[in-house]
Amino acid sequence: MSLMLDEIAEQPRVLEKTINEETTKLAKLGNFLQNRDIQLIILVARGSSDNAALFGRYLLEINCGIPVSLSAPSVYTLYNSKLNLKKALVVGVSQSGEGSDINQVLADAKEFGAFTLGITNNNESLITKTADETLLIHAGQEKSVAATKTYTGQMLHFYLLANALLAQSEQIELEKIPAYAYEAIKLHTKIKEIAQRYTFMENCVVVGRGLNYGNSFELALKLMETCYVVAERFSSADFFHGPLAIVERRFPVIMFAPDGVTNKSNLRLLNSLKELNADSFTITNKKEIAKMSSRSLLMSEEIEEILSPIPFVIPAQMFSAYLSEEKGLNPDSPRSLSKVTKTV
Repeated sequence: MSLMLDEIAEQPRVLEKTINEETTKLAKLGNFLQNRDIQLIILVARGSSDNAALFGRYLLEINCGIPVSLSAPSVYTLYNSKLNLKKALVVGVSQSGEGSDINQVLADAKEFGAFTLGITNNNESLITKTADETLLIHAGQEKSVAATKTYTGQMLHFYLLANALLAQSEQIELEKIPAYAYEAIKLHTKIKEIAQRYTFMENCVVVGRGLNYGNSFELALKLMETCYVVAERFSSADFFHGPLAIVERRFPVIMFAPDGVTNKSNLRLLNSLKELNADSFTITNKKEIAKMSSRSLLMSEEIEEILSPIPFVIPAQMFSAYLSEEKGLNPDSPRSLSKVTKTV
């Protein structure tokens, strides 16, 4: 079994440990931030961390009502722009904590008046010395190049941050997530069986909307780096604005489709795919969506949409790892890639 699969299996424990170790710190941080009158949150990241940040944007804006922007690091690192960030919270997300551009953005943001946070899995990394405060993912060393447990750990920290900014009566029930993650891992036999059916897949589209939009980017990235599949990613809403034209008979479309406010657009897309005789594989907990799909992975109906992103991405991670093995590849060591990538 690959290191990637081993590390996927560790996620329930990592999530539970991170909640236990970081909740007290986040509560204190919440009091500080509420007194600081934060009016803007800026997230800066690269790679899988950027996909976690995309999820974080939706979560924080939906639940906290604070505008969130995904930073373009080159604005700071190449164009040397000076921004007014006096009422901003700037959050750097980096599993290694060593991303050169992420740390430069945090350093500059402090000079421009922002309060800065770092989210990392390395408590001795540069980001811990650069940011005003650090939130740790308690994942242990991640050996596989493909990020899994650090990705969901980063997502969890956005839940914790949201709760830190929310009143007690508005708290998200994030304590349920580790149990949902454990249940997702138990689907490994079914996922391996599905992966075998896609052994010869060379191209696909991954679709997710709202809270699962970031997961569509993350699964596409995993398929590209571990399986060498050319994977495009779209919102189910955007997919009708042109990209639907690339779909033909048996073309694979993979969807994150939790029961919730995105049902209407997901069902509309599945109807179109059916008319085109395309191949649809959905990760869902809505029986109607599963029934309309060529293949589906049915998750627990108990999972509310707001808590779906972490348990829904775990089967996607396993699908990538198993598909890589079916293709005769090593998901732990993708060609041309290294664990830590430094850009400016």
